[in-house]
Parts: sequence; C-alpha cells; structure tokens
Amino acid sequence: MPQHGLEHHLSEAKAAQAAGRTADAGRHFLAVLALDPHHLHARNALGLSALEAGDASAAADHFRAAASANPKVATLWTNLAMAHRMSGDSEEERAALDRALAIDRIDVTALIRLAELHERMGELGSATDRWAMVLTLCEQIPDPTPELQAILGRARTFIERRHEALEIAVGAGMASLLGGANERDRRRGLAAADFMLGRRQAFANQCHGFFYPFLPADEFFDRGQFSWLERLESATAEIRAELEAILASVDPGLAPYIEMPAGTPTNLWSKLDKSADWSAFHLWRDGERIDEACARARRTAELVDSLPLARIPGRAPAVFFSILRAGKRIPPHTGVTNVRTIIHLPLIVPEGCGFRVGGETRQWREGEAFAFDDTIEHEAWNNSDSDRAMLILDCWNPHLSEDEQAMVLRLFQISENQRPDKPLRG
Repeated sequence: MPQHGLEHHLSEAKAAQAAGRTADAGRHFLAVLALDPHHLHARNALGLSALEAGDASAAADHFRAAASANPKVATLWTNLAMAHRMSGDSEEERAALDRALAIDRIDVTALIRLAELHERMGELGSATDRWAMVLTLCEQIPDPTPELQAILGRARTFIERRHEALEIAVGAGMASLLGGANERDRRRGLAAADFMLGRRQAFANQCHGFFYPFLPADEFFDRGQFSWLERLESATAEIRAELEAILASVDPGLAPYIEMPAGTPTNLWSKLDKSADWSAFHLWRDGERIDEACARARRTAELVDSLPLARIPGRAPAVFFSILRAGKRIPPHTGVTNVRTIIHLPLIVPEGCGFRVGGETRQWREGEAFAFDDTIEHEAWNNSDSDRAMLILDCWNPHLSEDEQAMVLRLFQISENQRPDKPLRG
C-alpha cells in the first residue's frame, strides 16, 4: 500500500475541511478509501458529508463500513443511527443506538437520540426514563452549549407533561376507590399516591432513647385505636376553662418547656432554651403526678387519671398544658421512644397555626384530638398574633400488646437497677 499517498490525501483532506472546501475534502477522502477501503476516519468524514447533503443511504453505507472495521467506537454507531433516522428506519436506528450504549452506557448523545426515538414512537414510559437519565447526567456538565440547553429544556417539558398526565390519571383512577374507603384506608391510599407522584417523602422513626423494633412507622395513628378520645374531647370546654383560670392567675406557674443543662453545646433547641416562647404547665412529668398542679386543674386531672396512659416509672406519662407564643415555632425534631403515642387536644387555636408530622401537615381544631408518633420528624408553628394552647399527654403505642408493654417495663426496670448511682430494687 502506498502509505505516502494515503497520508498525502489525508493531509489534503483535512486542509480542505479546515478551509471549507467540502468538495475537495471529499475527493481526497475517496482517494484514501481507494487505497484503504476500511479507513475509519475517511469513512466517518464521508458519512458526515453525506448526512449534511441529505443522502441517508450513502451516509449509512459509510458509517456501517466504519463500524464494521472498528465496532468498539460508540460514535460510529450513533452516526449510523442518525443515517437510519434520516431514512425513516426506526428499528435500525434503535439497533445502532443499542450498540453505542452497549459500548458506553452513559453516552449522552446516544441517550438523547434514544429518548427522541422513544418519544417519536409513542413509547412514553421509556421516553420518560431516558429523558430523566439525560437530565441527571447533564447536571454534571458545567457549561452546556446553547444547543444542549435547548435539548434539556425539551426534556424537562416532556417529563413535566408526563407527570401532569400521571397526576390526572391517578386522580381519576383512584377517585371511586378512595370515595368508598374508610378514613384509615383513604389516608393510606392517598399517601401511597403522593409517594408515587413525588409529592411526599418517606420518614422513618428516629428515637433519641429507646427503640422498639418492628412497630409501624405511621405519622398519625388511626382514631379507631383510641376508643377514649371522644371522652377526652367531650371535656374540652371544662379543660379549657381550667387552663384559662390558670393563665389568668397572678402566678400561672408556667415554665420553659426546654431547659438544657449548663454546658450543653449549641443545638436546634438553643433558641428555645429557658425561653417562655414555648412554655408548659405540667400535671404529670416523667411519670410523677404533681399534686399541687393537679389541684389547680381538678377536672382535667380526674379525667386524665381515668385514661389508659403509659405508666413507666420515672419516664411516663407526661401530661401538660403547652403554650406556644404568637409568632413562634418549634423546629423539626424527633422524640425519645416509639413505645409511646403523643395525644394533642387543641384548646386555644388562633388562625395561622399548623403542625407537621413527616409528610403530612394538619391544622389544629379546638376540641379535636389526634394521636401521632413523635419519633417521626415533626414541627409546629404559630403565625398568629396570639398564643396557642393545648393539652398534651402520652399513652402506649397501640401496636404494642399487653405482653410487650410488660416486657418494655421490665427492660426499663432492669436498666435502672443497673445504674451505679441507684440502689438495687427487686
């Protein structure tokens, strides 16, 4: 093979390309092929020229020959796919793109072309997946070209429209089932739909103390699991009257809910430490009944005494009036243990107050109690110009059996008995 002649024609072809003399470049590349029919660079260059001229058949011949000579070059397969796309042969285009992605599974050009193919063919699910992959990969490109930015804009628009279509379809398809479901099943079904649509995230238990495995991580418990809630709610007026009398007294006896020991490092509670922005009037604290406080709210104390609260010596129940000042909020946080359930009975709730547990936000309504798992991230806010007040108490997690409650009590008892600063107890 006259190597000197081949290199001469390659040099002349490249010079002609640089000068914009396309016809001259083509002649020299053809001369190269006369000397080496499998020359990759010449085949690819002639294929690109054929594409530019609109000759899909000639382009496909050149790219096919180049890819056959060196099948491990992904670009040759994406170029061949473009020739098939120009000729309207979608299946050959798909096959060529598959070959390119088999070589480099994150070849952005091949992924874009395949996403466009799926979209043209009405393969909406696959198009959505491919466009999403393109967007993910291209987030790493620091300075995308205007052409790529336009493609990414199309991708985002396509995905947004598919998401809107899915939302509409879910709403229509689930309506009859949700309408006929009970409150618990409807709430769970709606949550599942929101997870599917990306409108809600999953929250797991995060216990800062004792964790009991395998309990369901539900943000709000079903009312049916607490048969006594209506009895508590029916006493709302009396409970509120006792609280109002306490608040109106010369010495209400409120204390900051957050009181951290000296030397505690700065944390999410620092702004509320020893602050009256969130204060409490405890009737029970760490499982101990505060008789003097209960005497100031006799009806509330009598009712609470009759409820099946969690009774864990030194730990539970906690029963208190909670006051959140106007314009204040309680930051997102999680509780100590999932063996308990927290009950809120709203007593004084101005407009602008809210409460979020995990992915669900609720508005407090005076006299309507609810139960939630405080080991799932939750937060509260009072955006009004007056204080918010409620009764808070805790009971056992309803998913614990009586045997499990007994085992939890025994575990805590054993733990306390092993503390070196405590006398042993039987």
